[in-house]
Amino acid sequence: MRVGVVARSDIDEAVELSSEIVDFLMENDVETFIDSPLVDELKKYNAQYTELSCELGDMDVDMVIAVGGDGTILRTQSFVNKKKIPIFGINMGTVGFLTEIDPENALTAIGEVLKGNYFVEERTQLQVCHNNKLHSALNEVVLMTRKPAKMLHIEIKVDDEVMEELRADGLIVATPSGSTAYSMSAGGPIVDPKVGAFIIVPICPFKLGARPTVVSNDSVIKVKLLRKGKKAIAVIDGQFEEEINYMDEIIFKKSANNAYFVRLTTDFYRKVREKLTEGGVSS
Repeated sequence: MRVGVVARSDIDEAVELSSEIVDFLMENDVETFIDSPLVDELKKYNAQYTELSCELGDMDVDMVIAVGGDGTILRTQSFVNKKKIPIFGINMGTVGFLTEIDPENALTAIGEVLKGNYFVEERTQLQVCHNNKLHSALNEVVLMTRKPAKMLHIEIKVDDEVMEELRADGLIVATPSGSTAYSMSAGGPIVDPKVGAFIIVPICPFKLGARPTVVSNDSVIKVKLLRKGKKAIAVIDGQFEEEINYMDEIIFKKSANNAYFVRLTTDFYRKVREKLTEGGVSS
């Protein structure tokens, strides 16, 4: 097995755990590659890690171990998107809905994966098209203004039928994976990842009838800005931004590329119960 290792390099605990993981993999004769920014932090543990350095986008591996929170997972997925490389997440963040294992169980869990005791879960992604540019989103796309306290005038179409026209602070188009993230905080429903759906959630709409809507993930969603002189930004998985202008159309549909995750258990509802109880705030 060929394994890549990625981590939040700004958290000492994540870097230290990454060092332990790399050592564990090498002791088990696993061909190992380390994300280049992480290598710079790992040098203080072992100078030989430099020989394992590899740009994340260049990794040709069977699995990537990502040490961090959901942001680390989303960043990793954006680089391996078209390669169908499964990600195994070790949670060093606050909530970590996309991660699989807590740090104290990391080496034991990786040992189980090396023995073949795992399965690969597929997650649907959004394909986003604007000005002929294509992006993928695992969680969500957020449309908002650059200026606080300013509203957008938005038209939303589903399969070429006008679903809604409204003024709002913004709009979220989310996958089931993203239903437990910003979409949930904005009042959207929690959707099981196995459900073939997308969620459309207005952010603080100036309209009583505007409510979160669940649509088929076979649908094509089109969003247009209707107010002249008002620009917006589309934030894709919190990783990328794109400016949207008056009468620009953003098109959302199911991506041809799924995201893949290494799992040891099926525990979506346990995560919902446990991780959302405290809202990601540690006591």
